[in-house]
Amino acid sequence: MLDDLWTAATQHPFLHAVRDGAIADAAFDRWLAQDVLFVTDLLTFQARLLARAPRGAQSALAGGCVALVDELDWFDAQATRRGIDLDVERLPATLAYRDSLRRLDTAPFDDAITALWALERVYLMAWTTASSESSPFAEFTEHWTHPGFADYVDALGRLASPQGRDDVLAEVLSLEVGFWDMAME
Repeated sequence: MLDDLWTAATQHPFLHAVRDGAIADAAFDRWLAQDVLFVTDLLTFQARLLARAPRGAQSALAGGCVALVDELDWFDAQATRRGIDLDVERLPATLAYRDSLRRLDTAPFDDAITALWALERVYLMAWTTASSESSPFAEFTEHWTHPGFADYVDALGRLASPQGRDDVLAEVLSLEVGFWDMAME
């Protein structure tokens, strides 16, 4: 089951459409505006996770928080360049992700860090699928597949404990599929 969810989350039609340049700008921009809201929620979650993290996990989590702030600045620049209004309501997929992150705030650290690793890992894998030098969205895929991001995902992987947490992984992967679906609606 998990293998199918990993595939669905990393080989989604949205990603193929980005790679092929077949996604409508409006659909991509809708997804981008929702991703800004998600990253805002993720920063809140990650800052809280940092506050309760064991000492050995603090460096990776602190670096991730700084990177999320930088990501929000980058989103602002992209929104200006593309003419995207970021003052939008959260769509159901974004709300579902926020609710999940809020539940993880009170989950054991091992569950929460595993969920964080999974959502970042699936994001890296997904954008790797979408990568194509000929895509009009190549700037975005290059940004989300940068080696520094891959290093961060690897650092989280050294902290995560995915064994026996199939429910945590399945939730993250299902949420990611729903997030890609939202862009296609």
